[in-house]
Amino acid sequence: MSFLRFIVSLFFLISIFESSNAQLSATFYATTCPNVTEIVRGVMEQTQRTDVRAGAKIIRLHFHDCFVNGCDGSVLLDNAAGIESEKDAPANVGAGGFDIVDDIKTALENVCPGVVSCADILALASEIGVALVGGPSWQVLLGRRDSLTANRSGVNSDIPSPFESLAVMTPQFTNKGMDLTDLVALSGAHTFGRARCGTFEQRLFNFSGSGSPDPTINSTFLPTLQGLCPQGGSNGNTFANLDLTTPDNFDNDYFKNLQNQEGLLQTDQELFSTSGSGTIAIVNRYATSQSQFFDDFASSMIKLGNIGVLTGTNGEIRTDCKRVN
Repeated sequence: MSFLRFIVSLFFLISIFESSNAQLSATFYATTCPNVTEIVRGVMEQTQRTDVRAGAKIIRLHFHDCFVNGCDGSVLLDNAAGIESEKDAPANVGAGGFDIVDDIKTALENVCPGVVSCADILALASEIGVALVGGPSWQVLLGRRDSLTANRSGVNSDIPSPFESLAVMTPQFTNKGMDLTDLVALSGAHTFGRARCGTFEQRLFNFSGSGSPDPTINSTFLPTLQGLCPQGGSNGNTFANLDLTTPDNFDNDYFKNLQNQEGLLQTDQELFSTSGSGTIAIVNRYATSQSQFFDDFASSMIKLGNIGVLTGTNGEIRTDCKRVN
């Protein structure tokens, strides 16, 4: 990292922390909704019993929320007068988890009406969803408020698509004050969950117009994917496990898969197969040490949750996460 980039990133982070950390607190709801964590955990535990993808769905929503206009719950808004829903942007079409957020919000409104923001629900439920399937826990800072609008165009520019090169993806993170360690650690959330054929089938037969598959796909893994998503025979909506080996657990197997050239998405495998990239050493470190991955993931999630938050009297506390009050 150049000295200039370091200074710019440092200034960006300081501005984030001055505007958010000073007002976010782990005890924000201690008097207004003291059981908030237990209520969110109860809904997540119940949902997890029937939907093993619950945690993966929620953490994806949280990431997509924070990377567009900050962690303000804008990803949850439906179309309305003056609001073009982010749900209709290509990166969010087909995303799940909105019903889970609604269930959590209903449970909270029954106990603490008008108190807990939808943005905080995403942050809390993400931590709980990860911990429920064997991942790390971290202290979730609370006190975010909800936006009054959405930014559909921002989804297209700020959310990495599954077809990106590392060169495109990296500035999408650094522009948010995040670094390569954050990029690799947060990509590790693909240790659980699923992806549709449409997000990776471009790798299987005619990668980048070459007429051949992506050469970074393991030759024994390739036929499995081609069978799941046959050329011309899939509607793109068939699901594949993001983690080949332990698809429903939060662990470091995702990084071992990358070492074996068994990353599902292009953006996954790029972390290990981009020659000369600083991400390779980070992947190797996490593949060797799950505890290091867990520590860095927790730190990166806290950092993610601080991006561009609304606090104080900015925004509002929505009573229905799908619409402004």
